[in-house]
Amino acid sequence: MEEAEAIRLNDLEGLDQEECARRMNVSRSTFSRILDSARRKIADALLNGKGIRIEGGNYEMAARRFRCVSGHEWEVPFERLIVGPPEACPTCDTPSVMPLFPPGMGRRWQHRRGLYR
Repeated sequence: MEEAEAIRLNDLEGLDQEECARRMNVSRSTFSRILDSARRKIADALLNGKGIRIEGGNYEMAARRFRCVSGHEWEVPFERLIVGPPEACPTCDTPSVMPLFPPGMGRRWQHRRGLYR
């Protein structure tokens, strides 16, 4: 779980390693070792066709936020998303809904990181 959190904070949220270490309550050098280990495992899985299993510890999956075209926002628990995304807004029943992504995700993040052209 520590490795998944390190990847999320550094690569998805785009935080520097000092801030990531602070949020995980570990030293900067420990964070760097956790991140290096996670990236090695991800590279091995991608390049050698292996699966990735995240396990261990007590944790809770985050809910995902959605917004309808009328501007209503709501959260859907992770467990509910297993059966699929919401089909309509719970407030106005419009079927035009979209997920709201965490800050840092999307085209701007990718371009800033040099991954989007």
